[in-house]
Amino acid sequence: MEVINMNKQEFDKSNIFGLGNPNDMYAKYFTGKSFLNMLAKTDNGISFANVTFEPGCRNNWHIHASKSGGGQVLICIAGYGYYQEEGKDVQKLSPGDIVVIKPNVKHWHGARKDSWFSHISVEVPGEETSNEWLEPVTDEEYNKLD
Repeated sequence: MEVINMNKQEFDKSNIFGLGNPNDMYAKYFTGKSFLNMLAKTDNGISFANVTFEPGCRNNWHIHASKSGGGQVLICIAGYGYYQEEGKDVQKLSPGDIVVIKPNVKHWHGARKDSWFSHISVEVPGEETSNEWLEPVTDEEYNKLD
């Protein structure tokens, strides 16, 4: 098992957009504690937010549904995390990694067990878009990851 051990003090030095506020509005869709720092929103609907996960935190499986266009881009900026699409192997994420999530794809993302993790979430505009929150990633599924 690869051990990262990125503590909060070390993480804070590299999280250039800051922790933000507790992500209370979406807390029911996360296992563990997350933080949200809204950065910008363009006139054509692209939004940018820094999402930070404490060690072990992850969001539920979810889908960025869209009739046309849409989806999400993750730009990893600090710490170490995971991304997984349904039916595929988990991807380990590090600063500088970019994940392009196509619309209508079931997936989840979050921190590794031993590291804080932060990514910029870019919501891609589309036609008739919505987020469909699904079941949590179980502890059994998550604890199998290294």
